[in-house]
Amino acid sequence: MSLMIPPAAAEPLFSLGAFPITNAMVNGWIAVVFFVCVALVARRRVGFVPHGVHNVIEGVIEFLLTETEKVTGDRARAKQFLPIVGTIFLFVLFSNWLGLLPGTGSIGIWGVHEGAVELIPLLRPAASDLNLTLAIALFAVIASHVIGLMAVGPLAHVSKFVNVRGIWRALKKGPMAILVSVIEFGVGLLEIVSEVAKVLSLSLRLFGNIFAGEVLLTVMLGILAWALPIPFMFLELLVGIIQATVFAMLTLAYLTVATQSHEEHEEEAVGGGGGQRAQRGQRGKESFNELTI
Repeated sequence: MSLMIPPAAAEPLFSLGAFPITNAMVNGWIAVVFFVCVALVARRRVGFVPHGVHNVIEGVIEFLLTETEKVTGDRARAKQFLPIVGTIFLFVLFSNWLGLLPGTGSIGIWGVHEGAVELIPLLRPAASDLNLTLAIALFAVIASHVIGLMAVGPLAHVSKFVNVRGIWRALKKGPMAILVSVIEFGVGLLEIVSEVAKVLSLSLRLFGNIFAGEVLLTVMLGILAWALPIPFMFLELLVGIIQATVFAMLTLAYLTVATQSHEEHEEEAVGGGGGQRAQRGQRGKESFNELTI
């Protein structure tokens, strides 16, 4: 049997009414069930001092909280963002590594796909389906706006994109202030475009890397199945954790920037060396710039 290069779109296994169930969705559901089981185990902790598996769970949470705090600069916001950022990181990481288990992409059923009889794998890496990565990216960006609205208020948050308030204030300060406010208004409109670019960059980056890894492993298996794929599987382990980290850190950067108003940035700039708040904002921006590059 010759190995087929996986198609870009996830293959449907069956349908629930008009809703197709794909092999990538099955992989994602396995990850969801796994973390639900972990959460149920964590809730059954007995005693103040953790034992056994609870040590591992507590260690992972503490590690994620510490890394989150390095970007936000304060523990309160780190605790606020951890459920979103930590969930995205662990889900993407686990689903990426789950796609490397034996049988993924090779065990399946024969069926008709796009007019031809092919072996349809029962499992496929969840992130190799653009629908999933696009959904997670949309959730991350929308969550940053919702939390930003709650943190700085609707007027201050909307002013980051449509800065009518800045133009109104500039009318009282003179022509130069008006010119600056008009430029800021144009920059705000560009920020709207950048929000769409965030969704595209997050989703396409994760999808492209995981799907390319799946194709690479398939090609290596087709060339020599006994030993050649092993180094590439270790490479995919590394790619899996890197992509999960990049996705989670970019989401964290979006959340951190969204919870800072224009007034905070202005106060930090005027305050000069007074600041931990300035350092927090700069730290978030640096993380965003580095990961985007």
